[in-house]
Amino acid sequence: MFGPYLQAVRQAHPLIHCITNYVTANDCANILLAAGASPIMADAPEEAAEITSRSRGLTLNLGTLHAGRVPAMLAAGRQANAMGVPVVFDPVGAGASAFRAGAARQLLAGVRFAVIRGNLSEIRALAGLDGCPHGVDAGDRITPQTLEASLELAAALARRTGAVTAVTGEIDLVTDGTAAFCIRNGHPMMRSVTGTGCQLSCLTAAFAAASPARPLEAAAAAVCTMGLCGEIAYARLTPADGPAAYRDRILDAVYRLTPARLEEGARYELR
Repeated sequence: MFGPYLQAVRQAHPLIHCITNYVTANDCANILLAAGASPIMADAPEEAAEITSRSRGLTLNLGTLHAGRVPAMLAAGRQANAMGVPVVFDPVGAGASAFRAGAARQLLAGVRFAVIRGNLSEIRALAGLDGCPHGVDAGDRITPQTLEASLELAAALARRTGAVTAVTGEIDLVTDGTAAFCIRNGHPMMRSVTGTGCQLSCLTAAFAAASPARPLEAAAAAVCTMGLCGEIAYARLTPADGPAAYRDRILDAVYRLTPARLEEGARYELR
């Protein structure tokens, strides 16, 4: 099911504008190149909208937030909306400070998102900002025991915002508020590498840009791609390797991944 979405990225070579975490910007750029897309990164308010006007996808990431980035994100997001370009929101640490919560609130009010991708804590924070149920029963991790509550929380946010919501964790959930993919790809070692979430958000923008009419399936394909490549990368480690080698192996796995391998390795259920 997901192979054609990877193939679409490879054929379209979409230019993705990333206003992202400077800690992980290099990795985000490289994973886009490995997938067959092209990155461009510009966070100055004076040019953010203009750069977006030349792009086919946009990622807005709260990771290393500062005052100048909020107007740049709003300008880029509004330009993308005017052009029909899909926007992915990565609400890194959305509940960590009043400043981040305020920025998230502004972006939710001012930009129409195609996909919102975060971990469960971040999605819970957004749900609280947006008036959705807090989902306190979901806890902070998606496990078999919290799966249903987590899915309910994600679906509520998707219905309220109109964005596909992707929640990543031990089990990944991708929902448009009606249908949902429960994805079980990935490896625990991915948590030892900074920025795999940021990379996934940029990858999601590339998949959404290449298949704009199918944001649910495109987002799920991106999540499966990242998780499967985490598995492949781990299998290729030697006993002497650690997180640095693992980071590079993930990048290599994305570069070498074929649509057929994605079809074979994707582990998910559609609800």
